[in-house]
Amino acid sequence: MELSTRVQLIKPSPTLAVTTRAAKLQAEGKDIIGLGAGEPDFDTPQHIKEAAIAAINKGFTKYTPVGGTPSLKNAVIAKFKRDNGLEYTARQILVSCGGKQSFFNLVLAHINPGDEVIIPAPYWVSYPDIVLIAEGKPVIIEAGIEQGFKITAKQLQAAITPRTRMMVINSPSNPTGAVYELEELKALGEVLRKHQQVLIATDDMYEHILLKKGKFVNILNACPDLYSRTMVLNGVSKVYSMTGWRIGYAGGPEALITAMENVQSQSTSNPTSISQVAAEAALNGDQSCISSMVNAFRERHAFVLNKLNAIPGVKCLPSGGAFYAFPDMRQAIARLHTKGLLKNGSDIVFCEYLLEKGVAVVPGSAFGAEGYIRLSFATSMENLKQALERIRQALI
Repeated sequence: MELSTRVQLIKPSPTLAVTTRAAKLQAEGKDIIGLGAGEPDFDTPQHIKEAAIAAINKGFTKYTPVGGTPSLKNAVIAKFKRDNGLEYTARQILVSCGGKQSFFNLVLAHINPGDEVIIPAPYWVSYPDIVLIAEGKPVIIEAGIEQGFKITAKQLQAAITPRTRMMVINSPSNPTGAVYELEELKALGEVLRKHQQVLIATDDMYEHILLKKGKFVNILNACPDLYSRTMVLNGVSKVYSMTGWRIGYAGGPEALITAMENVQSQSTSNPTSISQVAAEAALNGDQSCISSMVNAFRERHAFVLNKLNAIPGVKCLPSGGAFYAFPDMRQAIARLHTKGLLKNGSDIVFCEYLLEKGVAVVPGSAFGAEGYIRLSFATSMENLKQALERIRQALI
């Protein structure tokens, strides 16, 4: 059987692969601490679960409109206005089966073969592959630890060509935790303002998980005049610990939202009816559940940051948001390779080495940054203490 050229261009999710490998080893009796998963370890808040249970008991188990129930769309509209100062109508909102589908719908609806999509690296693993599925061309702008994992206006300007059709911003970032400040977004906006053909996709999935003081801002808060060509992507997965419920949403230009809904109508159709009720309860309900989770992430972040930077050959910047550390392991990897403990100097081999020591992390190359690792601190402090000690022991 010959597979399509399209599908052969994409790779299985490295994060899911690490999680699966760790689970397999654990099932075999190995003592593995998994720091690869990109999901909070907290339970979904009780009032959200109760809303879903009530919906089941009421028989709300049929098809809904493809793009989301009217009441959930209204909740999303209210959220955008409340949290971001953005005004949308129901025709400008699409509810999907998670943030990944929102981005998939967007790329399939907007990108033609050969169109270029600018993606800053380190990047979320799915961005380039989804562009490849649409037969577009990912254009990667590298932003390493030296510049805080954030691209500059000068880099953006140099990357734009007549074929550029989209630019992706992910802040707070998965995998680095980097957060763009208002002035940095204004500088990027100055460049984008000159290139009317470029659509902006701002992925705000980690919006509420800020690890330092300050208010979240996105490109539209910095440059309101870019409203007509900006798609705001978000969801309930991270902030309400609802990863398995699979609800993402997008707000943007009506014509593009309609096209994205057409794509969705021929793939999944509507998101799960029960999950939509739960998401509505999350967006409209008591938001105090967020602060306790974020406070725990801040405590864990401080611990992980200190422990990593105390290890020789490891350098880690503070994360501004999300629940990841993204340390530079290049010196540590080189030293292990010189000692003959690694067969080569790749971060993939290094992660295999750490797995043998009982810790599962994701290689930075999966995110377009060779020599780094992504470490999730969305797990208990006890697990983090053991994992960081195992990493320290592995590197001394």
